[in-house]
Amino acid sequence: MERVAFLLEETNERLGCLLNPASLVVRRVAGVLPRRSFGGQFTGTGLRDDPLLYTGGGRTELELHLLFDVSLAGSSIVTNDVRDLTGPLWNLAENVRSINGTRRPPLVRFVWGKSWNIPGIVAAVAEYLEQFSADGVPQRSWLSMRLLRVGEPQNEMTPGEQRLQAQALSPADLELAPESVPPDQVQTHVVSAGERLDEIAARYYPDSPAAEAPSLWRLLASYNGLEDPLHIAPGTVLRIPPLSALGGPP
Repeated sequence: MERVAFLLEETNERLGCLLNPASLVVRRVAGVLPRRSFGGQFTGTGLRDDPLLYTGGGRTELELHLLFDVSLAGSSIVTNDVRDLTGPLWNLAENVRSINGTRRPPLVRFVWGKSWNIPGIVAAVAEYLEQFSADGVPQRSWLSMRLLRVGEPQNEMTPGEQRLQAQALSPADLELAPESVPPDQVQTHVVSAGERLDEIAARYYPDSPAAEAPSLWRLLASYNGLEDPLHIAPGTVLRIPPLSALGGPP
């Protein structure tokens, strides 16, 4: 069974959940507001409904509830405190410093199999703790999260930095045909159990700046025709083109 995960766009870190949510609430709020005047809300005795101001945009929210328990198998962390399992997800609602110096919650991608792949920020998180030990350590957590959808991210650049072709994230730029690279320039890599595509990209392209990593592994996935790059079966043979084919320096 595919597990729900949060993929941090800026670092490619993958935060997996112990269990999938039993339900997922998706809520859409349209971009409308009550029309107002200088004296207050704009209305009148002859109106059946209050006039509306159409602002465009709107808001899409995802709400999910997750269960974590130190007694359940499947976690890579062995602990008696369930907060060690939920802490990384809790921190997704904390402000971090971005490249341009501002502070905001980290940009994440909500991924669940092939059906859900939504970029957003974690706007709220709440945790109900229970099953405490004698010294007050919680062993079970019911974690609630609210995710606000955002537009597809564009990589931030520091002043004077040149945008490389490999950093473009549009669908057209992510299409890389295998026949576009001479066969004698392509290496092969056999995927091991637990190996991630971003790790493979970092191994074969060590001279590429860290800021390019999100685009490089996506291009590598496109080049190999991977439908689910977050879950690659062990034994899969990947074709590794030269960095110059991905838009980097030769």
